[in-house]
Amino acid sequence: MTRGPITHPARPRLAAVLALGLAATLAPGTAAQVPQAGPQAPIAQQSARLAAPIDFTGMWASVVTEDWQWRFVTPIVGDYTGVPMNSVADKLARAWDPDADVKAGEQCMGFGAAAINRLPTRMRISWQDDDTLKLDWDLGTQTRLVYFDRAKAPVGPPSYQGHAIGEWIDLPAPGRGGGGRGRGAAPAQAAAGAEGRAGGGGRAGGAPPPRPGGLKIVTTHLRPQYLRQNGVPVSETAVVTEYLDIVPAPDGSEWLVLKTSIDDPTYLNGWYIVSSQFKKEPNESKWAPTPCELLPRLKGTATQVPRQGGG
Repeated sequence: MTRGPITHPARPRLAAVLALGLAATLAPGTAAQVPQAGPQAPIAQQSARLAAPIDFTGMWASVVTEDWQWRFVTPIVGDYTGVPMNSVADKLARAWDPDADVKAGEQCMGFGAAAINRLPTRMRISWQDDDTLKLDWDLGTQTRLVYFDRAKAPVGPPSYQGHAIGEWIDLPAPGRGGGGRGRGAAPAQAAAGAEGRAGGGGRAGGAPPPRPGGLKIVTTHLRPQYLRQNGVPVSETAVVTEYLDIVPAPDGSEWLVLKTSIDDPTYLNGWYIVSSQFKKEPNESKWAPTPCELLPRLKGTATQVPRQGGG
């Protein structure tokens, strides 16, 4: 008996089904038959006020614990210690005439964004709206608006307080608690008198850990002004960058540590960086707006300090 090839009756039907499936996959217009996810709803943009990792609002009093000779009084002409001035700035500063400033209506040049937080002032922080922070200082009666919209363009001519853009920084990682460290924690702890260190045994009565989150403010569009009350110039090209952090002290008080960095290629050979401290007050009872008037002047103001080199 001659045996023919062995066949399986199901194989032709299986091949036909596979062929039909492949044809359906390649057929034009079949993609529309596949269920597609609908358009995703846009993610709601949270306002700067709601997104704030920490509350900076309130009344803050400057605590001058160092450099009082440049902050509590008007320094003598030529005392530019610590300022990386170039020779052009030195020449302008030595020609400073406060009476001429008053006659020209420029008596607020020493109260601009570059210098205001180094003066013995009170700063009030509040929200003008959900995306605009408002900073007021009683010394010189100054105000600066901080916009959290980076696309916000300057309005009007340059001013002493300039155009400021804010940004929340040092945010806690998603899914983590408030155990992060904010920028400037170490100087803040020093200002508050904290003795303990993280992981150092948790000494009773030590300062609580710094809160996560901080605020960065970049201010441009400035009007020419002074870095110090004695005529150290700041040009309209300067950029003032500030970092703000809050740290609680062991006694329950709150301290605001503010680091200021000034970049001015016109008059400075390098960055001018300082750190200032403010202590929170319970209310506004000591708020006392004053005009732009020079701080008391040291004895011997008429004596100029000889120039000590410089670029």
